[in-house]
Amino acid sequence: MLHNKTIAELSADLHAGEYSSEHLTRAFLARIEQFNPQLNALVTVTAEQALADARVADARLKAGTAGPLTGIPLVQKDIFCTKGVKTSCGSRMLDNFIAPYDATTVTKLKDAGMVMVGKSNMDEFAMGSSNETSFYGPVKNPWDTAAVPGGSSGGSAAAVAARLAPVATGTDTGGSIRQPAALCGITGIKPTYGRVSRYGMIAFASSLDQGGPMARTAEDCALVLGAMAGFDERDSTSVDMPVPDYRATLNDSIQGLKIGLPKEYFGEGLDAQVAQVIEDAIKQYRTLGAEVVEISLPNTQLAVPTYYVVAPAECSSNLSRFDGVRFGYRCENPHDLLDLYKRSRGEGFGPEVKRRIMIGTYALSAGYYDAYYIKAQQLRRLISDDFIQAFKQVDVIMGPTSPTVAFNIGEKVADPVTMYLSDIYTIAVNLAGLPGMSIPAGFVGKRPVGLQLIGNYFAEARLLNVAHKYQQATDWHDRVPEGF
Repeated sequence: MLHNKTIAELSADLHAGEYSSEHLTRAFLARIEQFNPQLNALVTVTAEQALADARVADARLKAGTAGPLTGIPLVQKDIFCTKGVKTSCGSRMLDNFIAPYDATTVTKLKDAGMVMVGKSNMDEFAMGSSNETSFYGPVKNPWDTAAVPGGSSGGSAAAVAARLAPVATGTDTGGSIRQPAALCGITGIKPTYGRVSRYGMIAFASSLDQGGPMARTAEDCALVLGAMAGFDERDSTSVDMPVPDYRATLNDSIQGLKIGLPKEYFGEGLDAQVAQVIEDAIKQYRTLGAEVVEISLPNTQLAVPTYYVVAPAECSSNLSRFDGVRFGYRCENPHDLLDLYKRSRGEGFGPEVKRRIMIGTYALSAGYYDAYYIKAQQLRRLISDDFIQAFKQVDVIMGPTSPTVAFNIGEKVADPVTMYLSDIYTIAVNLAGLPGMSIPAGFVGKRPVGLQLIGNYFAEARLLNVAHKYQQATDWHDRVPEGF
């Protein structure tokens, strides 16, 4: 059962010559063909290109020039530009857009020898927490196809959970790697802002967006993040500092590790059964020798309102380029230039994207900029300061990733505010630019629960180590959805 192996196991097998990358790639392409029609996790399948890349990987393996990721299949979130392959961002606006270049993340993973088998479905322009805003229809959660997989990286999360690929890329603007990872029972890490290049990653909110890997285990995420991370001179927000070997410290002891539990994450709004699963996970950490301390992040309740001023303001600015003139969707028979702009944008964007553009444009308009946008940036500083104070006392912060398990498709679509609150525990991490990850910690019924780990700036290696030690002691990450 090749699809049930981790990247680390597949890599060892490929290097030992147990099977070829082409054989492995064909196995995953067959699973995509079998299961994608019911899940809608991928919007594009790149079978021919994948098999050609697999043959190149096999030549490298044979020649002894292969790295640990050579020949491993992956899915790219459809927000990363891929040369010669449609990059839609889940929107009608880009349904006909063939990117003329590769995003830095795509280039780095190609250079590592990975084989792209397809592009994953996502909330339109990464705006959503349920993968229901996609132009291509909702993604289904493999654990329960009546449920959402989370968003915006829901297609990536569902693909990994259903074993359509051993790893997928995601992006996280307010929780969009961690929340779907939690709802689909997989591992996902959002690195520190600036750790992974944003060049060629279609922008939603530029001061918040960050790419990262989604896989079954922390070890797999460590392998892939090592290839994704690093300085890129084409991205002005990229941080120029060396990338550690994330695998080297996975087995470090966590004896005496100080875990902070924010009291604000365990109050009103948290489902009681989810809380119980998180408490059981914390008990496991105590058994492993960690020390648990209650901490406070007093400005937590300001994170959602702050985010929903900052993110829409930046989205309003970033999405102004989609005007029907240069690329993307263009309306039929416009009367004049203004009609072209209005109808192309009106027909090309979906309701959630329009809602956020309007909110953002309002927040940036004359007379409201100081009252909303400047005020939100000031609150953002207070939220960051909370974390700075907390990390003087503890090594890692833990809590739930999402206040509930996956909700049903259609359940929250008509109530944007309730939908926005599903990211209440993840948003502050983006506002502060910190690394965060979600790991599988149990179930409520048959729907998974994720434990969130938050680290200090550039402490990804520590987070991966803390996650790995938990996964060595538990088997939640090994569970497979029934029927897959």
